[in-house]
Amino acid sequence: MIEIDAQGVYYKRLNDQIHKLVQQGEKHIVLHNINGQRYIGDGVPGEEVLIEIFGVPGNDLATFMDGPTLLVHNNAQDGIANTMNAGKVVIEGNAGDVLGYGMRGGKLFVQGDVGYRVGIHMKEYQHWVPILVAGGTAGDFFGEYIAGGRLILLGMNCEDGEPLVGDYVGTGMHGGKIFLRGNVEERFLGKGLRTYELDDEDHKELTEILKEYCEDTGWNYDEVMNHPFVKLIPYTNRPYGNLYVY
Repeated sequence: MIEIDAQGVYYKRLNDQIHKLVQQGEKHIVLHNINGQRYIGDGVPGEEVLIEIFGVPGNDLATFMDGPTLLVHNNAQDGIANTMNAGKVVIEGNAGDVLGYGMRGGKLFVQGDVGYRVGIHMKEYQHWVPILVAGGTAGDFFGEYIAGGRLILLGMNCEDGEPLVGDYVGTGMHGGKIFLRGNVEERFLGKGLRTYELDDEDHKELTEILKEYCEDTGWNYDEVMNHPFVKLIPYTNRPYGNLYVY
């Protein structure tokens, strides 16, 4: 294990050091005193690599990452897992906006709340199926233009009457699945979307994903599963087709 004190270290110097250590075969890197340094884990390969982060990392954590596990013992900022290929990111707190943008594979687990435009343009191909789970609430445009993958929102910290998610959920969605723990009013949904009951395949998927998620984030699995889920998928491939018909 290699420990690095990142207090005041410029992000480019820090990331160059991480890449060099991984290239030399280091499997466990611990970063202390992280304070907004960007691009940590970006493009780093290696399924056996673990990077632990103490402090709050900056934007674009794990962009293009291809295998490692990043464990953040705090909150994190925007753009996490942008176009990530493989690996896992666990945030033991809240996270910002535009998480999982264009995410192509791997897993992003957030213990708490997330911001706006989470999971947009996620996609899947053959056995590459990205998974993004948040334990709290989300802002507007959750799952916008999602083309594949699994996007799961639990709302574990919701107060009575508090919305689980913001407006325009799944706007432009044309693939993948969105699972919400609890119902959502139709007025929050993007055009062409409906809520559906889960089938056997959905229950199997959720069980597998959420057992791992709870192990990583500390939520109680039985408590998570004691409330019904709904599935959001598009009922039409052309939700805006009528806008172009004369």
